Amino acid sequence: MISRSIISGCGHPATRLPMKYILVTGGVISGIGKGIIASSIGTILKSCGLRVTAIKIDPYINIDAGTFSPYEHGEVFVLNDGGEVDLDLGNYERFLDINLYRDNNITTGKIYQHVINKERRGDYLGKTVQVVPHITDAVQEWVMNQAMVPVDGHKEEPQICVIELGGTIGDIEGMPFVEAFRQFQFKAKRENFCNIHVSLVPQPSATGEQKTKPTQNSVRALRGLGLSPDLIVCRSSTPIEMAVKEKISMFCHVNPEQVICIHDVSATYRVPVLLEEQGIVKYFKERLDLPIGDSASNLLFKWKNMADRYERLQKTCSIALVGKYTKLRDCYASVFKALEHSALAINHKLNLMYIDSIDLEQTTETEDPVKFHEAWQKLCKADGVLVPGGFGIRGTLGKLQAISWARTKKIPFLGICLGMQLAVIEFARNCLNLKDADSTEFEPNARVPLSTETFKDRLKVTALGGARAGILAPGRGCTLSCRAACPPEEEGFCEESCDTGLLLLVESELKALENIDVLIGLLRALTLVDSIVSLLVMRQAGETDRAASQPCIGCIFIGKLYGDVPFIEERHRHRYEVNPSLIGQFEKKDLSFVGQDVDGERMEIIELANHPYFVGVQFHPEFSSRPMKPSPPYLGLLLAATGNLHTYLQDGCKLSPSDRYSDASDDSFSEPRMAELEIS
Repeated sequence: MISRSIISGCGHPATRLPMKYILVTGGVISGIGKGIIASSIGTILKSCGLRVTAIKIDPYINIDAGTFSPYEHGEVFVLNDGGEVDLDLGNYERFLDINLYRDNNITTGKIYQHVINKERRGDYLGKTVQVVPHITDAVQEWVMNQAMVPVDGHKEEPQICVIELGGTIGDIEGMPFVEAFRQFQFKAKRENFCNIHVSLVPQPSATGEQKTKPTQNSVRALRGLGLSPDLIVCRSSTPIEMAVKEKISMFCHVNPEQVICIHDVSATYRVPVLLEEQGIVKYFKERLDLPIGDSASNLLFKWKNMADRYERLQKTCSIALVGKYTKLRDCYASVFKALEHSALAINHKLNLMYIDSIDLEQTTETEDPVKFHEAWQKLCKADGVLVPGGFGIRGTLGKLQAISWARTKKIPFLGICLGMQLAVIEFARNCLNLKDADSTEFEPNARVPLSTETFKDRLKVTALGGARAGILAPGRGCTLSCRAACPPEEEGFCEESCDTGLLLLVESELKALENIDVLIGLLRALTLVDSIVSLLVMRQAGETDRAASQPCIGCIFIGKLYGDVPFIEERHRHRYEVNPSLIGQFEKKDLSFVGQDVDGERMEIIELANHPYFVGVQFHPEFSSRPMKPSPPYLGLLLAATGNLHTYLQDGCKLSPSDRYSDASDDSFSEPRMAELEIS
């Protein structure tokens, strides 16, 4: 046997269970929904009391997804250990409520790098290194090792490993992986391995007839490579007719009950329910010899209630997402899901309006007035505004204008990563009269660099072996604090940012120089924290003198939304962050930095007083949001956008004690109507 673990639950005595592997392949087209199918199968088996993990295989040669444009494969999902991976791992985490690792994402690049490193060390003892057996063996070894890694927080070995093979059967880059699993099915034994093939059943509009030939050809190609599907999941735009199902059964050499039909649904929450209704639990029980009942338990019942309630919601909340990758919705997949989780929790249907930030800029008004006015019309109609993360200068002016609109019109606002940095820049320009305020990402020689890339963080990433300087490892904690202004003797400079002696030395040298640009250039070349330059420029302007210590402003919303805890952990993915040297200037004007990293150096959370909800976070809370556990910053945005935030806070942020979702679609909070978000 490959590995063993303990299973208990579903009313059965504890027995030893060999690791069970479920391979999900796809045919006809990519993007057919293999990730949702794999996640849904895992959810069903978890609801039966089994511990489930998941692995995604991407046949591309890249080591990971970190260097991809969002338009290539959608968003880059970030894991707790810093792994930058395919967005399907986000689906696994959300559906299964687990925390995966970078090694749960296998790529051709990783496998070849692993094999080549072994060859360079001489591990193959001079043999010729080939695709078969060395690459295929490496794939099998990786899968077996990673399948045993605990992912649910209980430190217990998983019992089921769901493996999704990306791409479609027949792709040349996927052939080594198909061959690896052809061999693996015999190594694992039949009772411990099964294959689910997801295929498309198209329905041409000209005839309206559902066509089975693409699925027949796809299954034939799969069998020709040595794998026979145990289940065929047929994707279609409308429910598949029984005659079509029987035809697929006959020509693909499977029983009718092995043909599972999944049509397009209004919400992905319905998919596990559809699978369970077609007897998939009973099939897995018999096929994999699982000691479970014939139906799923309370967890799947909650998913059914969630899907039912989603389809009955009447009231809508409109959120404007102002970004630069709006042509492909998968670019903001986790943001959309986090918003949807929060909207569902407060009994509202989400209306997410994607706005290309460039369309809000003056250049668009000149070149395409219709597009410009349509974009602003969307923004004006929104109940809330969200500016997500991103890289590069393109579209930043439009984001700044959207932030200014939300701030001045008191529209609920949430800024994520770059969105927070831009909120600080917008506030500095328009409220502190620092017209030269900018980020060194956009203007390396900015006179007032409010967002900088720090030398210390580059060193940290280099030590961790990061491929790209400045990308911080996620999972870093931050503190939520009531931060008072610094005492006047610090004169606008935080000790943690730079050595005070170095500052005095630099200042004395400045006085002796006729051209301060020379020294500033040297400082930048040496990467000696931009905050030094910022402070010196500000001192010349006479704007850094601080008043006496200010009363503590404290957390207005975000701390309470997180449950008044002193410490939180969230995931990061950024290169630039807010320069801490000018914090006092902002706090005098009611923009508070209420969250810092554990060292007190990195500014993590901002809040604006006297505003319904104006929050920015340096981290990415959307990566930790779950259908039954919405992210607090996103929940706050939706509550504020629907006018329920203050009532929610006054009630102590308490959710309904009910263990199921409320059937009501009313957004009134006169009685507890919010969903119970904890999975028992």
